[in-house]
Amino acid sequence: MAKLYFKYGAMGSSKSAQTLITKFNYEERGMSVWLLKPAVDTRFGDDLVYSRVGLSAKAEIAPAYYDLVKAFLARKPGETSVILIDEAQFLTPEQVDQLRLIVDDYDVPVICFGLRTDFLTHMFPG
Repeated sequence: MAKLYFKYGAMGSSKSAQTLITKFNYEERGMSVWLLKPAVDTRFGDDLVYSRVGLSAKAEIAPAYYDLVKAFLARKPGETSVILIDEAQFLTPEQVDQLRLIVDDYDVPVICFGLRTDFLTHMFPG
């Protein structure tokens, strides 16, 4: 049974590095990874997940209007062993619900990495 995970930490706690390490570990076992990041994160280019330790990988962009279930279903059957999301705090609440549906209905694990709160300790909407 798949689960939806949210791994969070403070800024500079290597969340992006952990995302990329997790991607490598899945791929090393022959599994396919769907790497996503919200469109608002453009620090290192629109479609790049980058870590300060020098790791990087191309990711699919998820704008706020992006329907993750439709995008998942448009992929080839069996093409996605796991979904990894960097900077998950920028997802919309609707996208988080869509990820839950993917986990529950299609038994694909989702691992999200991001911040839990902003600098004022307010929760992010996603």
